Amino acid sequence: MRVIYSDEARVPKELEQELKAEYRDFNSLLAEADFVTLHVPLTSETRGMMSGPRFFRMKPTAFLINTSRGAVVDENGLVAALEAGKIAGAGLDVYENEPFILPGLKRPNVVLAPHIASATVETRTKMACIAAENVTALFRGQRPPNMLNPEVLK
Repeated sequence: MRVIYSDEARVPKELEQELKAEYRDFNSLLAEADFVTLHVPLTSETRGMMSGPRFFRMKPTAFLINTSRGAVVDENGLVAALEAGKIAGAGLDVYENEPFILPGLKRPNVVLAPHIASATVETRTKMACIAAENVTALFRGQRPPNMLNPEVLK
């Protein structure tokens, strides 16, 4: 399989060669890729990054796959692109207004999953271990390693 990628920061050429991956700017990637998979955090820059104009840059035989965050994809724009035949289909594990699924997405060329991209034995085991490590640290009087709200311990 030929792999092309886009990112804010290009990886070193040695890593590209090792992984046999080719860098493209995002618009070129959209025009060239058969499958566009999104792997970004939800930020003000990525919210709606896949919207109407970008769907129309994709090949009519291409599929969009989103397992990152739902709001990265403008679902109304996605439905419009699907209805117009501008892309072949989509696979979504996350939704813009989760748990609500836009009715226009319920179609034969769209695979909808119930937010289970992390549901592997390895991932769930690691999640359980992280939770246990945090609880253990708390009861030892230490700061939990993955604490997001340290102000509650003050």
